[in-house]
Amino acid sequence: MLERFTTSARQTVMGARDEAIATGRTYVGTEHMLIALLDVDRGPAYRVLTEAGVTAASVRADLDRRIPPAADPLGPGDAEALRAIGIDLDAVIARVEAAFGEGALDEPDEPGGGRRRLFGRGRREPMGTRRHPRITPRAKKVLELSLREAIYRNDHEIRAEHILLGLIREGEGLAAQILTDAGLSLADLRTRLDQTLGDAA
Repeated sequence: MLERFTTSARQTVMGARDEAIATGRTYVGTEHMLIALLDVDRGPAYRVLTEAGVTAASVRADLDRRIPPAADPLGPGDAEALRAIGIDLDAVIARVEAAFGEGALDEPDEPGGGRRRLFGRGRREPMGTRRHPRITPRAKKVLELSLREAIYRNDHEIRAEHILLGLIREGEGLAAQILTDAGLSLADLRTRLDQTLGDAA
């Protein structure tokens, strides 16, 4: 499917990933895709959203109100502070893992499964970590729906506007909630985007 993505659509997906990483999330959700649509491309999807009053800054502000900031795991500064009072964090981790198995201190990831390492010590991190966020099931569905939208429109490639159509069609993710809570109708946004694409054809 990815071979059918245009440069702008690929940049949107990568922008969503970058947004998740920048905010310390271990997952890429529909909300990150919405922000990327507003940050990466200035095409039809961007125009329809901004004309409706949606901006990347407004979506980020809404997310800050809805979702608490990602908590930081213990890092080098914490290890140094513990060492100052006589506690060797590496030794504690080694003993716990010796007793309970490697990964015993891992924390469950955000909804959707997976685990993330709380105390990485140079090990390769799996998907679902802050450096390698996984894509949520809803976000995957948006990408599948963007392909269906392209096929429905007889388009040979998937563009950023197809991703917005996928977000609208999925209709239940956090991106859709943000749009509807802002007083927007998903059906109206779709109509506006259809008209914009029709005018461009």
